[in-house]
Amino acid sequence: MPADRIIKRQSAGIAWLMTMAWRDSRRNRSRLLLFVAAIVLGIAALVAVYSFRDNLTKDIERQALELTGADLVLDGNAAPGKGTKALMDTLGSDRSFERSFASMVYFIKDGGSRLVQIRALEGKYPYYGAIETIPAHAAADFQDSTKSALVDKTLMLQYNAVVGDSIKVGALNFVIKGALEKVPGQTGVSSTVAPVVYIPLRFLQATGLTEIGSRITYKYYIKLDNPEEAEQLVKELKPDLDKYGLDAETVASRKAETGRSFKDVNRFMALSGFVALLLGCIGVGSAIHVYIREKLGAIATLRCMGVKSSEAFQIFLIQIGFIGVLSAVIGCLLGTLLQFILPAVLKDFLPVELHMQLSWPAIWQGLLLGTVVSILFALPSLLAVRHISPLNAIRMSYERKSPGADPFVWLVYVVILGFIFWFTYLQMGGWLEAVIFTFGISLAFLLLYTLSKLLMWLLRKLLPQSFSYLWRQGFANLYRPGNQTMVLTVSIGLSAAFIGLLFLVQAILIKRVTVAAGDSQPNMVLFDIQSEQKEPVAQLTRAHRLPVMNQVPIVTLRIDEINGKTAADLSVSDSLPGKKPGGREPSERAFSSELRVTFQSKLTEAERITKGVWAGVADSIPRVSFEQNYARRIQVDVGDTVVFNVQGVLVRTIVGSLREVNWARMQTNFRVVFPQGVLEDAPQFHVLMTRVPTSERSAAYQAAVVRAFPNVSVIDLKLILQVLDDLLSKISFVIRFMAGFSMATGWIVLISSVLTSKAQRTKESLLLRTLGASSRQILAITAVEYLFLGIVATGAGMFLALCGSWALAVYVFDAAFEPSGTVIAAFFFIITSIVVITGLVSSRAALKR
Repeated sequence: MPADRIIKRQSAGIAWLMTMAWRDSRRNRSRLLLFVAAIVLGIAALVAVYSFRDNLTKDIERQALELTGADLVLDGNAAPGKGTKALMDTLGSDRSFERSFASMVYFIKDGGSRLVQIRALEGKYPYYGAIETIPAHAAADFQDSTKSALVDKTLMLQYNAVVGDSIKVGALNFVIKGALEKVPGQTGVSSTVAPVVYIPLRFLQATGLTEIGSRITYKYYIKLDNPEEAEQLVKELKPDLDKYGLDAETVASRKAETGRSFKDVNRFMALSGFVALLLGCIGVGSAIHVYIREKLGAIATLRCMGVKSSEAFQIFLIQIGFIGVLSAVIGCLLGTLLQFILPAVLKDFLPVELHMQLSWPAIWQGLLLGTVVSILFALPSLLAVRHISPLNAIRMSYERKSPGADPFVWLVYVVILGFIFWFTYLQMGGWLEAVIFTFGISLAFLLLYTLSKLLMWLLRKLLPQSFSYLWRQGFANLYRPGNQTMVLTVSIGLSAAFIGLLFLVQAILIKRVTVAAGDSQPNMVLFDIQSEQKEPVAQLTRAHRLPVMNQVPIVTLRIDEINGKTAADLSVSDSLPGKKPGGREPSERAFSSELRVTFQSKLTEAERITKGVWAGVADSIPRVSFEQNYARRIQVDVGDTVVFNVQGVLVRTIVGSLREVNWARMQTNFRVVFPQGVLEDAPQFHVLMTRVPTSERSAAYQAAVVRAFPNVSVIDLKLILQVLDDLLSKISFVIRFMAGFSMATGWIVLISSVLTSKAQRTKESLLLRTLGASSRQILAITAVEYLFLGIVATGAGMFLALCGSWALAVYVFDAAFEPSGTVIAAFFFIITSIVVITGLVSSRAALKR
């Protein structure tokens, strides 16, 4: 046969298949639109998240210079010596210097005080972007004026301060030159938790806040002649930077770090959208299953007229493919609109100004994903079309084959499982996380599926005949032909499990930051107390009739050596070619930061030895105790030798024990604890904890401390808890926003499942009415069915949520698992009510026939 005739015949065949698919859909478009709705919300959520991620990445790239404010930033915790100063003199065309630390400020007019982040600045920083103030010229002028300061705008509103008022920082008074609106790289949340106050660096010494024991970060902002060489310059300077204890940050590293900080947020939101999409796919798959069963007669008639089984399969495949494309298009449009909501929700967490625009990569991903998942989840039911023979038209009960016997169906299930794993891996970036998520989703699905089958079997076998007719008929509907017990149990159960899990985890996080709410817990912390101030501060506390609940010495030190290995040794070892893993070596992170440690003779109530023995008094070689999780992170165990650098003095110790620490307990807890007899003569500061009963007494006490001891910082835990509560409320909104997609999708799946069996319900209602049943009785039968189904599915979902939140509380958050019975009961009642109401409303149409 000539090639052109073959092409014409193939074209004619495709056109005929398309025509048949279109004609068959005309009587079922309302149902097919529900299939579309089930997919739309999941696609919309994913497109919104992908668009937000793409626009955020572009803006971080675009505003990277403004985020850093300089080409190169060096910072360290030690005051600059001759070597550091000599190094600075070799770098860049312009340099600025900053000293930052936590301290109290006292508002002279208002009489209030607050812990803030003091930044003493000298130079033209920032070189890119600007410190935005009201009035605008204040940022440029405050260093030239006499004792002027820039104060965070929100902080000024809190204490009714205006430009021209004065604040006290240490021993000096500063005039407020301007209100800070925006600082390079700072987010709204960070400014709320630690508001910034800028003062000129030349006045820092006179404040008296730079004494021994003060925890100051020294920063050097450098503008390079050749900014593109910043990364190479950092590599060349690494030996000197390590020698002087300096960390380096470039525009590229800041950009990467900022992107990483939002990776977890994007992962969570993407997985939330994916769960909503999975629920929709489950609904589509089950609805297609019922849809195909209702089409058996029509398909058998087509087979009698000469249509091949493959052609019948292609007709419905075209329908489902069109549903997938249409769903994806609508979902992409909705997601593109929704992306403008996310910046408003997350603006306080963003260090850049976000400019939302169309993200074509996100749209193309949504289109592809919507089409693929629609077809993939419908295939197990569509494959059954291939087994419908012409004899089905007259011998349906004999000729019907179970699609479960088809090996292709099991292959599709494997592909679906692989798709879920692949997509999760792309979002989370780790094999283990992807395996856990896929296993959790699969296990939840299997448990709910098994529960639905067990429920139908038990009702069929054990339904008491003594029940009234209405109750028997309602329960019988759960296992009648064409029932939707399986799909509703799975969709409602998964929706309840996911939403309940999010809210239970949220409750765990909130509870962790409300530990100071008890009447016996401290609610105020004073730190940076020098040794000679220890007793005077305690006396001042008692003079205000407040208890001294805890007073602990703190020493700042670094780890210098572990089992004979230093940071330099590990760096050289890692760079050696052919290095093979083997043996236990300490982690490089052990040497990268300072530690705050204490010394004591007895362990506190928040500590428990898990390995080794605690000795409260030092031997010839002191035996220290490490917090067990920190020891695991830095690869240290009992018996290891650790050399600490205590501000220039090397102290050799042995790890004598590992401790479990209850970090949620409101007291001073430490990663490393020394016995008595080692650090008593080391430079140290002290922490005092007390409890203040009222806000008025708190304000008076803080003011007295700031006036008498300007270097002492005070943390009002009530204020911190209020800030954290506000922060968590914003995070909770994000959680609820994303969980809403799953809830809405589950509701749509519920409606579509009910309407899918509308024809069957109409026949049943007509038969019951013919037999004399009233509309009220029919509604009662429907209510019994959906009430029992809602109770079982919601109960199973909440059980899965409890199991998941327990595992997260114990193994991830290390927190006590104490779920709220009120929250669980509320969720159970609300979801069950939605199921019953939706079932009744959707079934009312059958009563009018």
